[in-house]
Amino acid sequence: MVKLNFDKLNGLVPVVVQDYETGEVLMVAFMNEEAWQKTLETGLAHYYSRTRNTLWQKGSSSGHVQRVKEIYVDCDNDTVLLKVEQVGGAACHTGYRSCFYRKLENGQLKVVGKKVFNPEEVYKK
Repeated sequence: MVKLNFDKLNGLVPVVVQDYETGEVLMVAFMNEEAWQKTLETGLAHYYSRTRNTLWQKGSSSGHVQRVKEIYVDCDNDTVLLKVEQVGGAACHTGYRSCFYRKLENGQLKVVGKKVFNPEEVYKK
C-alpha cells in the first residue's frame, strides 16, 4: 500500500478533485491520514476541514457525494489527484458544479459557472 507523506503540511496533503468523465477540476481540498484511509475503505471522498478541524465526507449533508473512480499520487507522495463521479452534479457548497466558477477578467471576478442547487435549501439549519 502506498504511504503518503503527511509531514510537509502539518499532517495534511492537498487533493485536486476532477470529474472522471470530463476532466473538469471540481475542487481542491486537504486530507489527513484518517481521511485518506476512509476514502480508500469506502470509495467515497473524505477530506479534512482546516476551518472546522474535523474529518468530513463530501456530500454528507447535501447528498452530493463523490464516488472515487481513480486515484493518482504525485512523485513525492505528498499530493493526491482524485477522479470522481460527482453525484448530484455539484461539488461546490455555494451551489455551483465546480468551486472554480469565477474567472478573472479585467481585474474583476466574473461568474462563468451555472448554479446547480440553492445552498439555502440544501443546507437548512
